[in-house]
Amino acid sequence: MRIAIVNDMLMATESLRRVILSKPGHQVAWVARDGSEAVQKCRSDKPDLILMDMVMPGLNGVEATRQIMRDSACAILVVTATVEGNIGLVFDAMSSGALDAVNTPVLGASGDLVGADELMRKIEIIGRLIGKVGRQPLSGASISCHGQVATNSNPLVVIGASTGGPAALAKILSGLPPTFHSACVVVQHVDREFSPGLASWLSGRSAIEVKVASKGARPAPGVIWLAGTNDHMVLTPGLALDYERQPVECFYRPSVDVFFRTVAAHWPSPGVAVLLTGMGRDGGEGLLALRRVGWCTIAQDEQTSVVYGMPRAAAELGAAQRILPLGEISAAIAADLETMALRRQNG
Repeated sequence: MRIAIVNDMLMATESLRRVILSKPGHQVAWVARDGSEAVQKCRSDKPDLILMDMVMPGLNGVEATRQIMRDSACAILVVTATVEGNIGLVFDAMSSGALDAVNTPVLGASGDLVGADELMRKIEIIGRLIGKVGRQPLSGASISCHGQVATNSNPLVVIGASTGGPAALAKILSGLPPTFHSACVVVQHVDREFSPGLASWLSGRSAIEVKVASKGARPAPGVIWLAGTNDHMVLTPGLALDYERQPVECFYRPSVDVFFRTVAAHWPSPGVAVLLTGMGRDGGEGLLALRRVGWCTIAQDEQTSVVYGMPRAAAELGAAQRILPLGEISAAIAADLETMALRRQNG
């Protein structure tokens, strides 16, 4: 892969260069010292992947990510000195199209680069995602759907998202009406390190508290559960949330497909399922499984998606009953839930 480095620190740039060149087949496309230089270089020489710092003089990494995704979109991995210390900037960058984030490797006392393995792991995952590294099957667990086994439980809202998802989720959650009292579970492609920060970030933009789902948590009104590990979140037959390593070949972790399919298999009544912006095809087959057992299914439209990959997959499969602009999805969820409530009242 041709990988570009955007960083104003010479030591950090050299560390990133060493990591890139340690893998046969990877090369440094170019180096930019600030966001403005990165935007200009990307217009004339688009790499396969950009390693983007956040805090730089002049144009910072968030605005550089936004401009690159608008003018010459390519894969971007946030690489910053401290992800935790820059968590607001990191989620702003991910909302603008960055795929993931990792701490910058540092030179250890023994001369080794501490953190190099985690950076290389994320580079390899993104390489598979964009087709620059040998691809692996993308489908989730093979879970059969048994249809509804009851009709009297509260409806559930499930949402899947990836690239650009944090901002899309914030808009949807902040747009839900005060009368929203349904259970809600969210799967966002994000590393386990960042799940608590994302939950806090989303809580600050929603009237409903967002929490990282622990093993055994149960979907219920009053809280929005967020998938929180690098394993796949699933819904058990006992209607509790759990995490499973399988399928190990699925590099979307946590996988929207895996979660949606377990919901289709086990949740006892129809609800509302939404698939948002994201690179790749994760979630399309799971959304189709939910539609087949009577769920209302919605996919974000191309015009408002940062990356129209996952919603496109859903549209191509016929999994989405409606394809809507981001700004209309909150109202659509509320309307669907109201219709379901009326149906239950009328028997």
